[in-house]
Amino acid sequence: MIDHGKKNLLGIGISAVDYEAAVEKIIHAARQRVPFGVSALAVHGVMTGVMDRFQCYRLNQLEMIVPDGQPVRWALNWLYQSGLRDRVYGPNLTLKVCEAAANEDLPIFLFGSDNKTLAMLVENLRNQFPKLKIAGTQPSLFRRLSHDEKRDLVARITDSGARITFVGIGCPRQEVWAYEFREDLSMPIMAVGAAFSFHSGQVEQAPNWMQKHGLEWLFRLTREPKRLWKRYAVTNPAYISLLTLQLCGLLTLSPDRGREPASEILYD
Repeated sequence: MIDHGKKNLLGIGISAVDYEAAVEKIIHAARQRVPFGVSALAVHGVMTGVMDRFQCYRLNQLEMIVPDGQPVRWALNWLYQSGLRDRVYGPNLTLKVCEAAANEDLPIFLFGSDNKTLAMLVENLRNQFPKLKIAGTQPSLFRRLSHDEKRDLVARITDSGARITFVGIGCPRQEVWAYEFREDLSMPIMAVGAAFSFHSGQVEQAPNWMQKHGLEWLFRLTREPKRLWKRYAVTNPAYISLLTLQLCGLLTLSPDRGREPASEILYD
């Protein structure tokens, strides 16, 4: 098990952990019923915090951000000699936590996406983990929530008996959600990106060889070029440039550069 704590990567505290340590921390928080915000960030997710000081603050309030992308893992190894042999990929972490939750009798709640995706996800998870208790599901409303709606959602999740909440509404909205709900939900909140789409069978994952070599972004770009080309054209070169400066000792972005948001955004 590897757990070197949080490391500063471009001003974002990334946890230098492997799957075993990440699952252990999440399950411990679920047992203890304490707030525990979790996100799995690849390059794009890290750069949302670099380019937005409010998002930088939110990300650094989460208890654990795992290195979802290979370039994030490589950076931790280059900068801090973390010895991480693999990334902690959000979809894989989802399955590992579901397996542990099933064994520990810890019910889960699934928030995000739409009813069709959630129904297929629930079916697939139950087939894979027969002992897993799914306490409830809630599709996204695809709009911002009012304060009353947030209160009602907190009550629904809490009353369901869930001990872990998975959130799949896309980056950076899901990280904002985890930040804004973590104090109200005394349990792990896991922002897991495309895990809902992958494990419901709705979206195809990149081949293993592309994942291993940090080329998952290229696979996704070929599938959704109109939506993703601007993201990768800007964020990937910016990440490489800033990381090179940090590696050379010419740049250090402090996590303290983040600014606390003046009010809640209340993403659904």
